[in-house]
Amino acid sequence: MSTTAHGAHDFTDDPRNRDVLIHVNDALVPRDRAVVSVFDAGFVLGDGVWEGLRVHRGHPAFLDQHLDRLWEGATAIALDIGLTREQLTSRIYDTLRANAMTDGVHVRLMVTRGPKSTPYQDPRFSAGPATVVIIAEHKDPLPATVEEGLTLFTVHVRRAAPDTLDPKLNAHSKLNDITACIQAYTAGADEALMLDPQGFVATCNSTHFFVVRGGEVQTSSGAYCLGGITRGNVLRVCRDAGIPSQERLFSLTEVYSADEAFVTGTFAGVVPVHTVDGRTIGSGRRGPTVVRLQELYAELVRRDVEARTAP
Repeated sequence: MSTTAHGAHDFTDDPRNRDVLIHVNDALVPRDRAVVSVFDAGFVLGDGVWEGLRVHRGHPAFLDQHLDRLWEGATAIALDIGLTREQLTSRIYDTLRANAMTDGVHVRLMVTRGPKSTPYQDPRFSAGPATVVIIAEHKDPLPATVEEGLTLFTVHVRRAAPDTLDPKLNAHSKLNDITACIQAYTAGADEALMLDPQGFVATCNSTHFFVVRGGEVQTSSGAYCLGGITRGNVLRVCRDAGIPSQERLFSLTEVYSADEAFVTGTFAGVVPVHTVDGRTIGSGRRGPTVVRLQELYAELVRRDVEARTAP
């Protein structure tokens, strides 16, 4: 196995993934035959919505929240998924069962507007039903990432305002985040820290950003970031555990002087941040608040999975 570096998405290549079956439009096909049309709206225009899911003990964690967000995004862009939630859930479980997957699995669920009659942006030129693809892979975050943390670099690429490209949409078009990612790794960092149009801290290119100051967990106002499932669940466990927390506007000055910092995401959960723009955050090591939140989040995942039954 070889290690692949992608910041918060560091993982070790698993040879089992070469033989996984991919769910493409209600058919399970080998990975090397999992294809869509060159006229597909997702390929031509990035016209679609998607979700990432973590699988524990054979169940996708927080599936209801992810499907809520998927349907919300599809409704916003007038995309007919063409399936009920129950039908889509069955396809996810069919994919997991076909690959004998239970733990250490990451799922990418993608829905595009489907094939077009001609490569043009108007949705009325769509020629067929939505394309639904489910990719399940054996993929775990590296222990070093979760324990030692990440380096962030603040990029010049800003988060878009809702009247430009609504950041609440988990859309296939990710060029805003991709250009931020390129600038960050070119600067030698693991992930990009992105500001909002007013210069306040918003989010990272693929995760959500938090600081800990004086025992209080703080994250952005949420106005310029995706409605993160893990982000929301971390705020939830803070409330349940009596850990002070709030969503607010804050600047880089407050980041550099924070006691701790971390990011959240579906893939790796809660991941510490030890350096931002060359400045060491706090002690430069995983702090006590991050350790506690990692434990509380893992317990929340466990409870959610235990309450779920497969169709």
